[in-house]
Amino acid sequence: MEASPSLSFESAFTVPYMPAASRCFSPVSIPGACFHSASKTLGGIHNAPPHAMAGLDSSGAVFCSNGSAASSALSSPAAVASAVDFLTLCERLKTTKRAGWVNHGLKDSESIADHMYRMAVMAIISADVPGINRDRCVKMAIVHDIAEAIVGDITPSDGIPKHEKSRQERIAIEEMCNLLGEGFAGKEVKELWLEYENNSSPEAQLVKDFDKIEMILQALEYETAQNKVLDDFFESTTGKIQTDIGKAWAAEVVTRRRKRLESLHQDACPPKQPTAE
Repeated sequence: MEASPSLSFESAFTVPYMPAASRCFSPVSIPGACFHSASKTLGGIHNAPPHAMAGLDSSGAVFCSNGSAASSALSSPAAVASAVDFLTLCERLKTTKRAGWVNHGLKDSESIADHMYRMAVMAIISADVPGINRDRCVKMAIVHDIAEAIVGDITPSDGIPKHEKSRQERIAIEEMCNLLGEGFAGKEVKELWLEYENNSSPEAQLVKDFDKIEMILQALEYETAQNKVLDDFFESTTGKIQTDIGKAWAAEVVTRRRKRLESLHQDACPPKQPTAE
């Protein structure tokens, strides 16, 4: 993200937010955080007897045959402190504006969190598809850009190669998940993020489509509200939608835009009235 957000807690981190062009990655450090303690505490779940193990079922939901043991570990002072540290870092997602809109001079542009929220809603309201876990799609939509809390919203205009962007984000997701210790929460966030990044499941393919559709829908809304023409956002998604749901939704957005542009053209160039003989 090009525009630096105003961060009230910025001095608490060893690495402040920087524009992508001048960014170099370093680990995050939050004073007072109990990472090693939280790691031991959450790790204690995995050191428990097999009957007390906590984990994730096939839908990604948490299960634990010994709920009291897991609850005690997750509610320990160290684990609670680490959870709040993680959430404090996520606040950047609420305050950092999406770089593409900023670069196009749009006013009051959306944040990274705004974008992820509507993607999650898209996952909730989408039609049932055999073999697609809707709950997993919702979770994936919420975390797919979470590494941008550290690296910002890197866009092609930043001149950073795709492999370097991926490298920075992978290091960032490791740092963020380390805040949550060795328990299932950090592992789930990392697993969901990697699944999306690698486009390695039907859920990831659908959520990637939602990412593109949410962008062009937002572009249409900005065009309408701010009298802009944002062709490049639509062109960047052409031929890249992977799923039937994605193709149908994208076609609807494009159709609405075409009708709007046609209407504007007609208003600007009304048909000539026939002249009297």
